[in-house]
Amino acid sequence: MREERALGGPAESAGSGTSGPGRVLVAVYGTFALAAGARAAVQIATRFSEAPVAYLLSALAAAVYVVATVGLARGRRGRRTALAAITVELVGVLVIGTLSLVDPAAFPDETVWSAYGRGYYFVPLVLPVLGLLLLRRSGREPAQKSPPPKSPPPKSPPP
Repeated sequence: MREERALGGPAESAGSGTSGPGRVLVAVYGTFALAAGARAAVQIATRFSEAPVAYLLSALAAAVYVVATVGLARGRRGRRTALAAITVELVGVLVIGTLSLVDPAAFPDETVWSAYGRGYYFVPLVLPVLGLLLLRRSGREPAQKSPPPKSPPPKSPPP
């Protein structure tokens, strides 16, 4: 049996991806998924031989953003998925960002995560931190509980 909710009522708790800051984060992740995916598609289709590693890393970043978007949008049900994707994203930004600065020759063209996302005003570095903070906050909130069942009316004493 499907539980109905009031029109305009919250779908889940405030820390989920379906309300408040979660909605903004889902929108930003969705935008980055689209931007990174489009960038990678154009680079792979037109100049793949110039920097295959960089372009494939941009495609990987786009895939991670898609998974994070879906996980965050699903709220509590997608929490584990979002946590895994955002953790991979943070590690990717830190590792690729560092490698791109230490050995620029290894990255003849920039990826989404090059220089910690400098080409995107460092949003790729800040985004996973915000995502992890949101997930941490939403993990502390108790799940919404159903109201307790009504007890039967008291019995009147026998005559």
